[in-house]
Amino acid sequence: MVTKNRTTLIIVIAAVAVIAAVMLGRSMLHPTQQSLTLSGNVDIRQVNLGFRVGGRLKSLQVDEGSHVKQGDVLGQLDDQPFQIAVADATAGRASLGARHALISRGYRKEDIAQAKANLAAREAAQKNSGQLLLRQQQLTGTGAGSQRALDDARSTDDQAIAAVAAARQQFLALDKGYRPEEITEAEANHQRSAAQLENAQLQLADTVLKAPSDGIILTRAVEPGTILAAGNTVLTLSLTTPVWVRCYVAESDLGKVAPGTHVSVSTDSGNQSYNAVVGFVSPTAEFTPKNVETSDLRTALVYRLRVIIDHPDQVLRQGMPVTVTIPLH
Repeated sequence: MVTKNRTTLIIVIAAVAVIAAVMLGRSMLHPTQQSLTLSGNVDIRQVNLGFRVGGRLKSLQVDEGSHVKQGDVLGQLDDQPFQIAVADATAGRASLGARHALISRGYRKEDIAQAKANLAAREAAQKNSGQLLLRQQQLTGTGAGSQRALDDARSTDDQAIAAVAAARQQFLALDKGYRPEEITEAEANHQRSAAQLENAQLQLADTVLKAPSDGIILTRAVEPGTILAAGNTVLTLSLTTPVWVRCYVAESDLGKVAPGTHVSVSTDSGNQSYNAVVGFVSPTAEFTPKNVETSDLRTALVYRLRVIIDHPDQVLRQGMPVTVTIPLH
């Protein structure tokens, strides 16, 4: 009985030893993965620079390879036509501004007084013509006056009455001032002239091309003397920041990567490493691009990542292949 129990114990110990050896072998063949390694390429934004207005290119201050800072003057158009346009718009605004001020203040007191005096003179003349008509009517009734003289007196009195009516309307118009519609029109014309002047000044400012951000001039497309249309590309600027890496992660590893994950980026040309963070994970899957294809991923679906580098330098170039290492905790 003792021998049988001893044999059973030996078998159990042997089985445990075999299982332990198998588990140890598997762990040695498949060690725990500490990081996820992805291949990608540097992606740098580029800007095609041009003037918002057309004209003759006067000068360019930079060439290919020039390092520029935000706000640096890169080029300039011949601004003489735009200077003339600003002067014309300035004069137009002054003219319409004076017209608006004149209408807003109304007529001068002297003009109103003159109209009132003219009305009084017309009324006096009409009073005199009325008395002459009355006298002529009396003479004609006694036979001492002719019918023709009576008709002339009546016509003169009618003209005097009409002149009084016209003078009265002129006085009332001056006394009341301009109509509200006329004041509104003058104000609108003044505001439009101000907008036209602002537009002319903006176009003049647009004859100077400035760098929108820090960067490096990649291409110089035209030379001074060229007649440019608005929007024509003059220079191509490669922005210094932001710089990111475009890479792809397999669907099976998607759960290991999330926006905000801190990673490291290294180049194939040197030993320098860059701190970076995952800024974007595409919500849609796509087939592996040719430039990152491997034998294991040729038919696999992957998700695009955008990895933003914290402090990029001039070593990183557009399209440069890099390796992204994502630590797994």
